[in-house]
Amino acid sequence: MIKEQIILGIETSCDETAAAVVKNGTEILSNVVTSQIDIHKQFGGVVPEIASRHHVEQITIVIEEAILQAEVTWDDIDAIAVTEGPGLVGALLIGINAAKALAFVKNKPLIAVNHIAGHIYANQLEQAFEFPLLALIVSGGHTELVLMKEHGKYELIGETLDDAAGEAFDKIARVLDLPYPGGPHIDQLSNKGVDSINFPRAWLHEGSYDFSFSGLKSSVINYVHNVKQRGEELHAPDVAASFQASVVEVLTEKTYNAAIEYNVEQVIVSGGVAANKGLRASIKKRFQDTGVPICIPPLELCTDNAAMIAAAGAILYEQEQFAHWNLNGKPSLLLT
Repeated sequence: MIKEQIILGIETSCDETAAAVVKNGTEILSNVVTSQIDIHKQFGGVVPEIASRHHVEQITIVIEEAILQAEVTWDDIDAIAVTEGPGLVGALLIGINAAKALAFVKNKPLIAVNHIAGHIYANQLEQAFEFPLLALIVSGGHTELVLMKEHGKYELIGETLDDAAGEAFDKIARVLDLPYPGGPHIDQLSNKGVDSINFPRAWLHEGSYDFSFSGLKSSVINYVHNVKQRGEELHAPDVAASFQASVVEVLTEKTYNAAIEYNVEQVIVSGGVAANKGLRASIKKRFQDTGVPICIPPLELCTDNAAMIAAAGAILYEQEQFAHWNLNGKPSLLLT
């Protein structure tokens, strides 16, 4: 890694407006995040137009605060990294246009970062990568298993065929009348219940590392509906515990099997659902006798942030992979 490489990262893919300054791809000098959770909570989910408007209001503030907290000047910054996609196109464009304007005015290289790559590189802010490694990315919009044999090279070996894990958490939370975002509330409620309901595990065909949670979601919804139709009392903690146990078991076992098949040196877990206590405990327990080190970032680096974008951007900076002025938001950008 180039010495004293300092990257400004900008992230606006969904409902967090974030900016961060990272040194050498591993040291966080600042990491500022303004969340819109309280705004979207009343709607039960993210409203894209509202998210974009709030990014416009906050983007300059968080960038200035990130530079201030990092105690650096624009002369110290080597490049500006920004999320290109995937995400909400309107939200992405706020960050991209801010990054392009700053890169032009300050005469800095512009780096386009895949949001999923950012989640992966959040782990490098905690622990150096050991290749080959396996990354499990679990969030509201993504559930993927990615094999990496070197920096910046990604091989997708498994992905969700329908609902992402985080999306399923949010939908079941609404069924149980829990607040948005649902994932943390399901996690908390599950600690008060027991895995006593036999909800399905979607293993798909033998040897598959793909995921499917739509059947599980339907099973939980039908169970809750039938209990209410019979006039029985619904014990929500048991529903939450049983639902979470199903999701966690599938995520854990597929990750374990893939790690063994590909003989990886390290397993990393990232994305918003990586903050789930049940998943963190399950992954660590499953791998405890394998000798394969597990890296799961702290909670503040699991959810969307700009430090992860700067960390991923540091690799692209080293490889001199710079973006052009026609950079645009790509809501369905693939990890390649």
